[in-house]
Amino acid sequence: MNTIRLTMAQALVRYLAAQRTLWDGHEVPLFGGVWAIFGHGNVVGLGEALYGQRAVLPTYRAHNEQAMAHAAIAYAKAHFRRRLMACTTSIGPGATNLLTAAATAHVNRLPVLFLPGDVFVSRAPDPVLQQVEDFGDGGISANDCFKPVSRYFDRIMAPAQLLTALPRAIAVLTDPAQCGPVTLALPQDVQAQAFDFPAAFFAPALARVRAPIPEVIEVEAAADLLRTARRPLLIAGGGVLYSDGGPLELRRFAETHKIPVAETQAGKSALPWDHPLQAGAIGVTGATAANALANAADAIIAVGTRLQDFTTGSHTLFPQAKIVAINVGAFDAIKLGATPVVGDAASALAALSAQLADWSAGGDWRDRARREGDAWRDTVSGIVDVREVAPPALPYDGEVIGAVQRSHPASAAHDIVVCAAGTLPGELHKLWRAAVPGGYHVEYGYSCMGYEIAGGIGVKMAHPEREVVVMVGDGSYLMLNSEIATSVMLGIKLLIVVQDNRGYGCIHRLQVASGVPGFNNLFGDCVQGPEGAPAIDFAAHARALGALAEHVDSIPDLEAALARARQATRTSVIVIDTDPLRSTAAGGWWWEVGIPEVSDLAAVRDARGGYEQGKQTQRP
Repeated sequence: MNTIRLTMAQALVRYLAAQRTLWDGHEVPLFGGVWAIFGHGNVVGLGEALYGQRAVLPTYRAHNEQAMAHAAIAYAKAHFRRRLMACTTSIGPGATNLLTAAATAHVNRLPVLFLPGDVFVSRAPDPVLQQVEDFGDGGISANDCFKPVSRYFDRIMAPAQLLTALPRAIAVLTDPAQCGPVTLALPQDVQAQAFDFPAAFFAPALARVRAPIPEVIEVEAAADLLRTARRPLLIAGGGVLYSDGGPLELRRFAETHKIPVAETQAGKSALPWDHPLQAGAIGVTGATAANALANAADAIIAVGTRLQDFTTGSHTLFPQAKIVAINVGAFDAIKLGATPVVGDAASALAALSAQLADWSAGGDWRDRARREGDAWRDTVSGIVDVREVAPPALPYDGEVIGAVQRSHPASAAHDIVVCAAGTLPGELHKLWRAAVPGGYHVEYGYSCMGYEIAGGIGVKMAHPEREVVVMVGDGSYLMLNSEIATSVMLGIKLLIVVQDNRGYGCIHRLQVASGVPGFNNLFGDCVQGPEGAPAIDFAAHARALGALAEHVDSIPDLEAALARARQATRTSVIVIDTDPLRSTAAGGWWWEVGIPEVSDLAAVRDARGGYEQGKQTQRP
């Protein structure tokens, strides 16, 4: 057997560089690169190995470990999970800084490979700098924190262990049902140890993403249920986009059987916004049309969605409906007592359509769906087409969204909007006009503040030919903005729109709606020192990080600034003051938030009454 003597780190990097995948019909590297912030736990072993393979597996430097992991996650999502990236850190705070991103990837079923350094297996120098010591278990390190937020975890205690650990890691990262973060903890002494690896281990290997075919018996059961339905509704989740051919089969199924389509946050853009069967966003942040149809439907076909509470209105939106759940994961396909069809979205929809033959939704239902959809599109136009807001009133996010999409009509249909937390995901879910699959990139499974700017980098790396528009509130901007400098350093141009409402406007509105006076969310409601809250110049801050930046005072000024930013060659940041109290009144649905049973505040007691009414409508 031919062998090659390599260190553990050299073998790991060479193996990653050899992995291939198919994207747009071409064979390309599975890994688009490695994000690295070096420290004593990875700079010598893994760092030396990455240097040796830098021509085939590029290494990118970031400014924050959580942020670089967000970029890697966004890269995978933008590639519909067909390509991915790895992240490496040192053994202490660098490693634990990855944990929030690991949870984000885990919740959203997105692949990313984490390679944190670890303590010495020999224990000869223990405790080393940054080592977390457990008083009762000598085998625990900070990296054990990754176990609950990893789909697969391994600690490489000897170089030969890679022969089993790496194939397992790739299998999980590319499996449609198990897909999520993988962590391989790398003790720093083992990184440097050599072993005679089989040369065949490093041969180029094509990772094929499986598309599971559903069992006939499950398709037949789903078809039997649907044949009795007159008012069906399709809910498109992220699994539609991750399925090869999923959007096409969704459209074909909907048109063949005359079924309206609603979209989750992850599934938005699966069907064009102006398609006659498009009912809009579903759930708590949903459209009036989609939610009215869901509440009247007698059958729900949930495709590629995990049916989280924002989608189901905390299980109150369609308690009357029978559910067919198509999903690659049985864990998700059996939720809410659904009739499961475990399989890839495209293949399952095709098989179910064949079983249903000429069955379709009732004529009255089709007419209602068309009316509801048209009325909602008119509502959206009435919001996003507003160009003038009379002073001293400030614009709100809906009007800003309209300006972004108007700023370059010829290219706006191909823009990719990136967002994550706060008010904006709800407004975007309702109002963003997504024309093509993947044009809407909002992380809302974990609603992770700080994802936005770093995520924009990952999306732009995946689609350098498209304009990437990052929409972010001042709260998220302040939480994690360092990757503006990374985007400038790497020449990755982003268009960043910062909506400054001087605090956490979204959670403030939830607080007040629940009966509690404004407290600790907006700057004006927070404990302050004698100088008061700072007047933050976000444009000046962004310029200090290397970006082009300006502050604008109106929607017309915003449109003009956006046009200039589109012509620029590097990241541009545009800041506009917005109203923290206004949001889109149309649409939406009840969401369960625990309101105190006992309170001295009358408004809280009133809110509790509304809460108890909502609980009565929950699906049993």
